[in-house]
Amino acid sequence: MEKLTQQEEEAMQAIWKLNGGFIKEFLDAMPDPQPPYTTLASTVKNLAKKGFLSSEKMANSFRYAPSIKAEEYKKRFMNGFVEDYFRSSYKDLVAFFAEEKKISAGELKDIIRLIENPERR
Repeated sequence: MEKLTQQEEEAMQAIWKLNGGFIKEFLDAMPDPQPPYTTLASTVKNLAKKGFLSSEKMANSFRYAPSIKAEEYKKRFMNGFVEDYFRSSYKDLVAFFAEEKKISAGELKDIIRLIENPERR
């Protein structure tokens, strides 16, 4: 599965939030500045061509639904991201954020607790 462009990701965020709908509904769910309707319509059609959305014709319009769940896309994206930028090492990923001071010692302790006790999420 290919990575989404920023524009596609923004559209998918709205689509996942609504769990499908019509282009106008997606537009209303997007944060400002919203893209023009025609730009979003084109993006949604491309997402359908790529297999991220299914469509159903209703009267003279289409209703779109996500073909992939947000969590599934997030997993695939993060796995590819860690593989591409951190040599498949989550340790290197965490070290990067620690060095950049983007994660605190307290947050690291919370992560360790999650690893040791995943059922206590």
